[in-house]
Amino acid sequence: MDARRAKEIYESADRVKVRLDTGESVWIEDVDVEGGVATVQVGQSPTDVQTVGVERLEEVSR
Repeated sequence: MDARRAKEIYESADRVKVRLDTGESVWIEDVDVEGGVATVQVGQSPTDVQTVGVERLEEVSR
């Protein structure tokens, strides 16, 4: 995914399914478009937050 699309998903009122390249479901919490990274919550655990390159994110359905 590119940073522009990750930012669109983050700002959207719609619920868009996203996963990491490892197959884990994530919730986008923030996107740094210039840096090309996103802060994501992995799975259902609010304490499992990671910063990953947006290229690792995949939109499940559009």
